[in-house]
Amino acid sequence: MLLEINVEHPEPRKLQRAIDVLQRGGVIAYPTDTVYGLGCDLMNKGAIERLYQMKGMSRQKNLAFICHDLGDIAKYAVVDNWAYRILKHHLPGAYVFILPATREVPKMLLSKQKTVGIRVPDHPVVVALAKELGRPVISTTATGDDGEALIDPAEIRDRYRGIDLVLDGGAGGVEPSTVVDLSQGHVEIVREGAGSTVELT
Repeated sequence: MLLEINVEHPEPRKLQRAIDVLQRGGVIAYPTDTVYGLGCDLMNKGAIERLYQMKGMSRQKNLAFICHDLGDIAKYAVVDNWAYRILKHHLPGAYVFILPATREVPKMLLSKQKTVGIRVPDHPVVVALAKELGRPVISTTATGDDGEALIDPAEIRDRYRGIDLVLDGGAGGVEPSTVVDLSQGHVEIVREGAGSTVELT
């Protein structure tokens, strides 16, 4: 199911349709400030299972938490003053920051290291989804069989047959977010992507 959406001024009724799908335990695709994401409701175990299955991902691989702003992060991640300064400087933006998890994080989403990947994209659609849902959207990149990001919403629909809704915001990007581990008290670049690392190192 493809639903065209205005990426600069998302139509409230279209956002509401996506929220309804998420609340029913559905999996959706949406544009972000980097690549298209696949996501579901943080609090729905069945939806998280479906997301792992659709993507063919190992349960050892972490999913990102898309939060709507910095204030939303503290519920799910332990953020000390040092890390907060880095987050404040770089978010919203094309980054996933790995931080120690709080007890609010469902066990099935915890890594062995008890960390969580936090993302605050610079994109009106997915930020509005997280805000209206009232909790993070659990997210992973929409990729093809070769592991490369899919840029065409129709391709995403065809590749992920069980998907409930694809929010079509036009062609997506090809470079995923930069992943930065702050959980050990220093900056470690895990993956270089769309977010600049110049001021991080």
